[in-house]
Amino acid sequence: MIVMTTTHDLTGRNAVITGASSGIGAATARHLAEAGARVAVLGRRVDRIHTLAEEIGGLAVVADVTSDLAGAAATVRAEFGRPNLVVANAGLMLAAPFDTAEQVEWAAMIDTNVRGRIGTGRAFIDDLLAAAADGRPADLVHVGSIASHAFHPTYAVYSATKAAVAALTRSLRAEFGPRGLRVRTIEPGLTATELGDGMLDADAREVLADFRTQLASIPPDDIAEAITWSCALPQRLNIAELIALPTAQG
Repeated sequence: MIVMTTTHDLTGRNAVITGASSGIGAATARHLAEAGARVAVLGRRVDRIHTLAEEIGGLAVVADVTSDLAGAAATVRAEFGRPNLVVANAGLMLAAPFDTAEQVEWAAMIDTNVRGRIGTGRAFIDDLLAAAADGRPADLVHVGSIASHAFHPTYAVYSATKAAVAALTRSLRAEFGPRGLRVRTIEPGLTATELGDGMLDADAREVLADFRTQLASIPPDDIAEAITWSCALPQRLNIAELIALPTAQG
């Protein structure tokens, strides 16, 4: 009889998480650190990332994914060595009717959700490929959204950005999987985070608040657990795409 056990052992892994100031990013930082990884947390909110880094014994790097991340990547290398686990999590969700939406919100989502994912990958791809070439575990994780599959009124542009994340991930997986780098998407459903709090459209904010009241959101720790588990699996196995929903969401 074969007995299979899976432990979340990430000892020796150097991890980077963007958008680590709150929500899924902060929870993932805690889970990866608990599993033994050294974790660099990247974010714009200085106090929050410094507090989190102190809590987990990690490294705080003030950075905005819509800007060039070369300096942030250099800081991580200088402090930790080359990272071999990158979680690209930073994101915005700003809903509004398409015909009345403020286009500044569209630009912000495209910059953060799409350009930010591309920039994060480019900043750390050499490190990840170097680890893979040495036969060590190497993971690039994109936090996407169920919105890439399930569409809702007033979320057209947000859904489009998350569909772009899914397409980007699949293409990078095809490009880098043969070189030993695991690339995956984790696509959460309704999660109890600050995502959406900054919407300019009052009606959209109210609809989201009502939805979260009617349907119990999953905590960010659940998504962080899934990310940690996927990175701790044997390197020969890649959980390429993982949709994680509250059971009641379907």
